Amino acid sequence: MIDGAARKMIQPGLDRAGLWLAGRGVKADHVTVFACCLGLLAGGLIAAGYLIAALLVILISRVCDGLDGSVARATRKTDFGGYLDITLDFVFYGAIPLAFVIHDPAANGLAGAALIFSFYINGASFLAYGILAEKHRLTTTQRGVKSIYFTTGLAEASETLIVFVIFCLWPAWFSPVAWVFAVICLYTALSRIMQARAEFSGDGSEA
Repeated sequence: MIDGAARKMIQPGLDRAGLWLAGRGVKADHVTVFACCLGLLAGGLIAAGYLIAALLVILISRVCDGLDGSVARATRKTDFGGYLDITLDFVFYGAIPLAFVIHDPAANGLAGAALIFSFYINGASFLAYGILAEKHRLTTTQRGVKSIYFTTGLAEASETLIVFVIFCLWPAWFSPVAWVFAVICLYTALSRIMQARAEFSGDGSEA
């Protein structure tokens, strides 16, 4: 929901940094993989109980996640780069809740499982919409220049990052916050399904 506004604020700085890195031979795919590795490191720190250190690593990881697109635009965008970016984003989004479940399975297990389940459904609705949008040649730049069509919703990258920050700062709140955000993710998926029905149901095609 707030990704568009957040991107407008940070994109100029990311583009300058991306241009600087590209000029020194850094590849966008390298930044993408580095961002994911940082996310997995953060998951390991969470599981071990080092939550503040994990929070710092998460924030750096998300900066790098935004930076890879800037590096790509300063060099050469590829379809594989877009594919890798989206795939490793889902690795990160699954790793953080899983790490909190590992950290305290008794307190966080059920809520963490529900949150990951909601991420799965929300992600599926997002990717399926992107595939059909490509088929129908739809375009949008609401979330910047992307490799696939990005639909908006209540639960996007910025909101997810805020939730992860809350988890790290106030771990005792994990369960209630996870349940609330799971509902938000499911609502986002449902609204995207309804949007897809309105957009694509009249083309006469079958699944």
